Amino acid sequence: MTIDQSEGDSNTSTRRARWAAETVGPRSRDLVARDAGVYLRQALSTPCLSAVRKAEGIWIEDADGRRFMDFHGNSAHHIGYAHPRLVAALKRQMDDLSFAPRRFTCEPAVELAERLAARAPMGPGSRVLLAPGGSEAIEIALKIARLATGRHKTMSFWDAFHGAGFGAASVGGEALFRSHGIGPLLPGTEHVAPFACFRCPYGFPSASARPDLDACRMACARMLRYALDKEGDVAAVIAEPVRAVPYLPPPGFWAAVRAACDAAGALLIFDEIPTGLGKTGTFFSHEPYGAVPDMVVLGKALGGAMLPVAAVIARGGLDVAADRAIGHYTHEKNPLLARAALTTLSIIDDDGLTERAADLGRHAQERLRDLAARHRGIAEVRGAGLLLGVDLVDSDGAPDPDRADAVLYACLEAGLSFKVTMGNVLTLSSPLTIGRDDLDRAIGIIGDALDRTAWGEAAPGHPPGPYPSQRWDSTKL
Repeated sequence: MTIDQSEGDSNTSTRRARWAAETVGPRSRDLVARDAGVYLRQALSTPCLSAVRKAEGIWIEDADGRRFMDFHGNSAHHIGYAHPRLVAALKRQMDDLSFAPRRFTCEPAVELAERLAARAPMGPGSRVLLAPGGSEAIEIALKIARLATGRHKTMSFWDAFHGAGFGAASVGGEALFRSHGIGPLLPGTEHVAPFACFRCPYGFPSASARPDLDACRMACARMLRYALDKEGDVAAVIAEPVRAVPYLPPPGFWAAVRAACDAAGALLIFDEIPTGLGKTGTFFSHEPYGAVPDMVVLGKALGGAMLPVAAVIARGGLDVAADRAIGHYTHEKNPLLARAALTTLSIIDDDGLTERAADLGRHAQERLRDLAARHRGIAEVRGAGLLLGVDLVDSDGAPDPDRADAVLYACLEAGLSFKVTMGNVLTLSSPLTIGRDDLDRAIGIIGDALDRTAWGEAAPGHPPGPYPSQRWDSTKL
């Protein structure tokens, strides 16, 4: 079990050390020490927080029997852990066919590609290529864009994450994966500031519940069009349609980007590795935003929190690599990986998990907004479906990473695990299978942690918020 705090310091904070000393039991502590003695260290995944001996449903259990509701899951646990239907399907598949060299096909691999192509937002004629992970799938999409357009440049967004391989890190925008000795990276990977209306990179404030588009005139989309025009030879724009931090796009943003791509002759690639497959309340997270991509990339939860598998889905007309090797991976047609993905897709559909995420997400947002009304220091609640964020600020309205760190470890102490993004945003991503009672219990734990870490609740006669940095509540879009 690890904490991925993305630009924060929770992995090395003094609270982390204190929590480990006071909470981690002897069996877990011993395994963490053995882990530290043999693994290469890297940011975000070392040192390990504790050691897992069991993962089931929404729960992970450490080696000493301590249980946590997992609202992190590396975005892989949409159907929960050890789903019995998936366990049974993989056992049967192991007995039937456990491996297929990539020069041969097999029934599960073909069925998976057929199902994904049939579901493609781009319509009939779409094609699929499987990969062993999200980074590899992103790089497949980049190669297709180069071959289809005859160009090599890309446009993407600062602060985005698209994977840890050299190509994926090049189009990504997080310093941890691209700076301080890791480069040089791919040439031609240009970046612009992301949509982030609550803290607009272009400095446009708004006191309303929505972005003031009359004032900003959607500067984020206009800058992307400007950069595409100036470059003149961009192969593709690659982006998260809903940012996993989380941030939702302003109204009309993706329609404007789609139009800009069309005008520039650039493809549009949507990275839905952490946010697709129902997490945001629609099967593809881009569905509500009025733009159809040329390619969409899925991963993480596609393997059911059990096996690693990712997929590139490309529209008709992008089958351009018959004489090239763009994803020549050993496990391309692995029947176990394909069976994991097929079963996961069936569980999501048969159990109505996309609709469940939408319904529970609305309920969770109401509960979190109730917390925001009672607690000073919550500047915004935002998200879609069961991808939710609570943005913590100090008394001056500035991001409050110290409070976020304190809340994180208070929640871990109470049995709730999540991640902190951007240093100060409590990012909550539960399995879509979670019960309403457990969801309410988790939000109650967060409320208690806010009480324990207060600069806290509003004083009598002093109404809570809005705070100096508050601009709009993206959960209402």
